[in-house]
Amino acid sequence: MNQEDLKKLLKKVKKGTLDIEQALEQLKDFSYKDLGHTKIDTHRELRTGYPEVIFCSGKTVGQVSDIIKHMLSKNNNILATRASEDMFNEISNFCPDARFNALARTITIKRKDIKSPDTSITVVSAGTSDIPVAEEAAITAEFFGNKVQRVFDVGVAGIHRLYDKIDQIRKSRVIIVVAGMEGALPSIVKGLIDKPVIAVPTSIGYGANFNGLSALLGMLTSCASGVTVVNIDNGFGAGFTANMINRL
Repeated sequence: MNQEDLKKLLKKVKKGTLDIEQALEQLKDFSYKDLGHTKIDTHRELRTGYPEVIFCSGKTVGQVSDIIKHMLSKNNNILATRASEDMFNEISNFCPDARFNALARTITIKRKDIKSPDTSITVVSAGTSDIPVAEEAAITAEFFGNKVQRVFDVGVAGIHRLYDKIDQIRKSRVIIVVAGMEGALPSIVKGLIDKPVIAVPTSIGYGANFNGLSALLGMLTSCASGVTVVNIDNGFGAGFTANMINRL
């Protein structure tokens, strides 16, 4: 339940179209809903403006299915990250409007319209191998109603590819830059634009990359002012943060 839903509920009580018992029934899960295996934060959207997002990694198909069924009963928009195709196949049996992005490993269900800001977000990836993380960031930002443009495979090994797209990148309000290997691309992008950059290190790289640690440290020690770094492979975190900046 978000603020608008709560206001509508209170108006119905005031008008007499909904009695107190019925209102209490709708509010009985005000704090959280205990499914046994999961305690769903049913009023996160009321507190923070954004509904709970399901992190599917480590959960069973049945657990994810139970969570989504309950959230659907509340007419929530639903974003599930790190989801498998088996999870999607189970969910599509009872929710045919669910959408699966195999590259980003996301499941999305839209039940409410979200007003889009006039400004946009650009997601930039260094290499094709970084696209799954970049796509998770893009899908997350789009889920929350943002206009998103993608500029993929423009890494430092062929920097002229970035320069060819820089005017397009400059038009967005916030930029997400996803890179593995040595993680140099966010510094270069930030040195060319006047917008905030959210850097996402990926685990793509050879042995000395240490599964993304070298990219993470490179981004944290960037000499370009205005680069903020999220955790390794955290496309969702970057997309969520970019959405909040874009809506300021």
